[in-house]
Amino acid sequence: MARNVPIDLAQFAQPPVKRLALRLTPAAERAVREGHPWIFAESITRQNQDGRSGDLAILFDRKNRFLAVGLYDPDSPLRVRVLHQGQAAAIDAAWWENSLRQAAALRHRLPASQTTGYRLVHGENDGFPGLVLDRYADTCVLKLYTTAWLPHLADVLAAVTAVIHPVRLVLRLSRAIAPPLAETGLTDGLVLSGSPLEGPVVFRENGLYFAADVAAGQKTGFFLDQRDNRARVEGLAAAADVLNVFAYTGGFSLYAARGGARRVTSLDISRPALQAAAGNFALNAGVTAVSAASHDLLAGDAFVEMERLAENGRQFDMVIIDPPAFAKKQSEVERALGAYARLVRLGLALLRPNGLLVMASCSSRVTADVFFPLVHQTAQEVERPLREIARTGHALDHPIRFPEAAYLKCLFAKAE
Repeated sequence: MARNVPIDLAQFAQPPVKRLALRLTPAAERAVREGHPWIFAESITRQNQDGRSGDLAILFDRKNRFLAVGLYDPDSPLRVRVLHQGQAAAIDAAWWENSLRQAAALRHRLPASQTTGYRLVHGENDGFPGLVLDRYADTCVLKLYTTAWLPHLADVLAAVTAVIHPVRLVLRLSRAIAPPLAETGLTDGLVLSGSPLEGPVVFRENGLYFAADVAAGQKTGFFLDQRDNRARVEGLAAAADVLNVFAYTGGFSLYAARGGARRVTSLDISRPALQAAAGNFALNAGVTAVSAASHDLLAGDAFVEMERLAENGRQFDMVIIDPPAFAKKQSEVERALGAYARLVRLGLALLRPNGLLVMASCSSRVTADVFFPLVHQTAQEVERPLREIARTGHALDHPIRFPEAAYLKCLFAKAE
């Protein structure tokens, strides 16, 4: 259970970090020079001493010159996460603050679009490997994916306070690291600083209001990465009957309603998520188009409910399918492709002639070169060929600096 009382981080003070000297295979050395941020255990050829999670690993090339510095994690096959490469640099409080200022500068235009919910730090792509920082109005949510951040947490939080000035800071932990950190007192949903949480945090996205459960919701409380695709849906939804599959808390649904959709159906297996979607519609009841749209909630398994809708003869002008990551490891890719193909078939069966299919994937192991042809091939097989409107990827607050980081892809297409 999440703790809702700010804490004194001094109690989690760690022993001073050590600096380890590592050398790599030629292939890994080349990858680091090209900007890749991951060093796996098998790529390390020499290490001068044992290290603890969070120690700084100094990488040297074959001529004993500085190559990079990163966070060491002896318990992970991803042994080093690179923080900085090129010229030697001191990783200290000033370095963390400067890195955060650079990340914040990249997002400086977002508040002008009436947006107070966005990603401030996108992990490796912003120089903070294994760490995400999201902003929801005056609340910031810090999510950790490796225990290697623990010795540096106080410095990182000081940088967040200095650069962002949040009213509240909440900690989220990935499933992999929550158990080992539990004994330290750091738990998922813990309020690190600021006033206790009193329910969801309300923020704005392109002028619309949303409520995010930052302590226990999926990700850090909301899927911020789909902001631009939601806005695109709004521009295409006039007078449409829309089905939003895997709707979660109704992001795409609300944008479609503001775009003039006559009727929106939000389908999700989670009843609490659908209740939150209804709450988001209520937050925006003052928007004429939102209050005018009919909003139906449908709870159930997406595959089962889409089949049932088709059997009952339901048809839609727009079908949005934004499923969870089906392939979190390579062995799951084949099954994921089958699931995507099945969803395309189900979606097209519910789509009126010349209707709009919005098909997304957030599985990084299913690349764009595989995903988009799969959607088209499946449409051809059911004799509903697609005419593309757009292929989209990552928004500016989710920058991509290396190939494996490119996970989000979305197709907008009309079906004959």
